[in-house]
Amino acid sequence: MKIRLLGASVALAALGLAGCATTSPGYSPGYGGGGGGGYGAAPQSARCNDCGVVTRIDQRSRGGTAPNATGAVLGGIVGAVAGREIAQRNTDSDGRQNTATVAGAAGGALAGNAIQNRMQAQSTYDVHVRLDDGRMTVVSQNDLGGLREGAYVRVANGRVFLR
Repeated sequence: MKIRLLGASVALAALGLAGCATTSPGYSPGYGGGGGGGYGAAPQSARCNDCGVVTRIDQRSRGGTAPNATGAVLGGIVGAVAGREIAQRNTDSDGRQNTATVAGAAGGALAGNAIQNRMQAQSTYDVHVRLDDGRMTVVSQNDLGGLREGAYVRVANGRVFLR
């Protein structure tokens, strides 16, 4: 019983001393006097040269310059040629070659249209960041990963990360 009481007393004393010995990150212990730079000022070693605030996010589509039917037309042509070549190697019948050409054109058109739609659906984001030292930078990336305007971020390796 006495050991539990002694253990609890030691734990409470340690917590009390630990609370007195620590300071909050980013605040100097001197409240404006001496060597810390004042209350609320971050110490020089804690500054981040590539950190800042997101000021604007622009969304732009990646492949929006091609007309909507381009993928289907190109896919149909490639599919027709491929179907005809395969049929010429495997059969002597003109009817089967024609059927393979039409089937290849239809399959190629569907595949080409699907590929074009997937490429046009993907967007890129231009993230505008005002860095702590006053510089502005713009980073293009495929996803936002939780970024929003006003968020404090770090720019590293061509990407923007939340801090």
